[in-house]
Amino acid sequence: MTDPPALVRAAVRDGLVAMAPLALGVAPFGLVVGATAAEEGLSTLQAVGLSVGVFAGASQLAAIDLLGAGAPLLVVIATALVINMRMVMYSASLAPHVRELPRRRRLAMSYLLVDQAYALSVLRWERHDEPVRVRFAFYLAVALPLWTIWQTTTLVGAVVGSRVPDGVPLSFTVTLVFLAVLVPSLTDRPRIVAAVVAGGVAMGARGLPADLALIVGAVCGIAAGVWAEARADTGGGA
Repeated sequence: MTDPPALVRAAVRDGLVAMAPLALGVAPFGLVVGATAAEEGLSTLQAVGLSVGVFAGASQLAAIDLLGAGAPLLVVIATALVINMRMVMYSASLAPHVRELPRRRRLAMSYLLVDQAYALSVLRWERHDEPVRVRFAFYLAVALPLWTIWQTTTLVGAVVGSRVPDGVPLSFTVTLVFLAVLVPSLTDRPRIVAAVVAGGVAMGARGLPADLALIVGAVCGIAAGVWAEARADTGGGA
């Protein structure tokens, strides 16, 4: 029987190896978020505080964009919550694998939960029957470096962005980053339907007060995606 500490060390090593390629995408994303925050008028401290408090790239960008446009705080918070609704599903999926962990460790996992950590962890846990402490070690080996890279690059982006002359626009990078995140995820019909509906509704709702177009588009996109998936499951979307 393999020694438990040896299993933990192996899980940490496997997590670091699995995480390494993902860092190449996380780093430039963090730089863009930090630089965009600076361009929208947030101080370096505010940009880093938002990053540490939220730790969710897409919702951070949306929040920064809305704050820069002068949107009400309630709209900013609601938009971030809608964008991060998938984390509820992620948590429900991971919970059976780590229910034996102490609550403080599960809370730490929930704070560090991002798409990459979820995808790598659930894939491993469904394939390998491991002690819960080994699962926790793998998760941390993936999530903690990603968190560190994200916070570091956000800080660097905010510092550099605050020194970019006013005549150099950085806002276009937000669109590029969202496209880079969106396009690879369009792998099936429900996701395509959700993206098209969300984008179309958001564009059509640009005249709504309080910058509500984004949140209305997101809600409609989610509803359309759920409908399309249900239709496909019942054989109606052949």
